[in-house]
Amino acid sequence: MGSVFCVVDDKHVPLYRILWISDLPHFCGNDDCMCEGRYEIRLEMDESVWANREERDEVLAALETWAGGPENEDHWQ
Repeated sequence: MGSVFCVVDDKHVPLYRILWISDLPHFCGNDDCMCEGRYEIRLEMDESVWANREERDEVLAALETWAGGPENEDHWQ
């Protein structure tokens, strides 16, 4: 079994705190936005961390491993 933590933007995030992960990069159009092009990983308590594409994919893989993998890969297709 893998670790219960994943690393996102130099932060060790417990997998059990993750509520959802964006499929598309953030775009709001604000000139001062520091998250443009990054993927939101929403946590409990109204918190988020922001990942690049590679980090997002690693978190998704870690969650699948932690949860025991998909029972039926066609289920969500």
